Amino acid sequence: MTDRNQTLFDRAKQLIPGGVNSPVRAFKAVGGTPRFVQRAQGAHFWDANGQKYIDYIGSWGPMILGHGHPAVLEAVQKAAMEGFSFGAPTEREVELAEEIVKLVPSIDMVRLVSSGTEAGMSTIRLARGATGRKTIVKFEGCYHGHADALLVKAGSGLATFGNPTSAGVPPEVTQHTLVLPYNDIEALEAAFQAHGADIACLMIEPIAGNMNFVRASVPFMKRCRELCTQHGALLAFDEVMTGFRVALGSAQSVYAQLIPGFEPDMTVMGKVIGGGMPLAAFGAKRAVMEQLAPLGGVYQAGTLSGNPVATACGLATLKEIQKPGFFEALSARTQQLTAGLQGAAEAAGVPFATDSQGGMFGFFLMNELPQNYATVMTTDNARFNRFFHGMLDRGVYFAPALYEAGFVSAAHSEADVAATVAAAREVFATF
Repeated sequence: MTDRNQTLFDRAKQLIPGGVNSPVRAFKAVGGTPRFVQRAQGAHFWDANGQKYIDYIGSWGPMILGHGHPAVLEAVQKAAMEGFSFGAPTEREVELAEEIVKLVPSIDMVRLVSSGTEAGMSTIRLARGATGRKTIVKFEGCYHGHADALLVKAGSGLATFGNPTSAGVPPEVTQHTLVLPYNDIEALEAAFQAHGADIACLMIEPIAGNMNFVRASVPFMKRCRELCTQHGALLAFDEVMTGFRVALGSAQSVYAQLIPGFEPDMTVMGKVIGGGMPLAAFGAKRAVMEQLAPLGGVYQAGTLSGNPVATACGLATLKEIQKPGFFEALSARTQQLTAGLQGAAEAAGVPFATDSQGGMFGFFLMNELPQNYATVMTTDNARFNRFFHGMLDRGVYFAPALYEAGFVSAAHSEADVAATVAAAREVFATF
């Protein structure tokens, strides 16, 4: 039988760099042929060959309700009939902003945009404009979109101004980006001692999802807040992945339960707030957000910002996740998955460590959970690739890269999890 995935991939490579429109989709890290998705429903998708898979990426996080949720479909279809794009304000933009502000106490005002990258780069511009400072602090292993100033990695020493990790980014563009190791309080304190007077913002993924699943420790996060307050820098939470995914109040609500009075100054959001449509946002207290045009001197704009179909999709999604018991059930299902995988690995004597929060999870083929990017990089990549393909052959689709978190949706059933764990037992038995 002809492999339509391979046929489509061959066609795509003639016209699209690498055959994909986002690098991780190419399966370069794990080898093999990408699955070209034909359709999806609930917790499953079907590829171009008609093969069914249990989906644990969910469009990299947005599909918290699963694919094709009836309430979301109805809202999107109604909105599409009314018009695709107007370039003018709509009532749904206001309604979506109201929902975000209601659910996230640290946000007084919000600006809607079309992608997480756009939201991240706008947040940095706003932080610099609001503080009159240049320097940005970020952490190795945290991904904040592909804006030039953020495509940097750490060098040697406790704190090094980053060198670009992408061709096409001049060193001058990243000269004000300071990169630190994640969860390293000593390096954090040294950076603020040396550069505190010129730090505009510290941007962090509170639970990093692009070095798999690595959460910031409570002492580390507490120190981030203290140092930003002490030096007049803005603490920016990148919740593109974690926003409304790990808890109804997002990751910042998780830390607020552990650190009295805790909240970030700025928040970047995406994925879940668009429900699968291109939509993201950034927000902060009123005094900061009023620095944005047309009120202030920090310019930001977008033709498709607040798109009427995307806001309908996002609004319907946010309404559903606020229903009683939603996150309790989602968390329980995610924990059922991670516990099952842990048990399957232990039974086979395979090193395995896992963690989750809400509907987001990660696992590592090592004995302990890593706390930073350097430790993540010591994971056995070849063994992960064997696990990935073994699961894929059995109809289970995990992220095709060692360094990506996974996602459970409300549509995943107990039977889906049981089938996943059974497949994992078979794969681990071959190690």
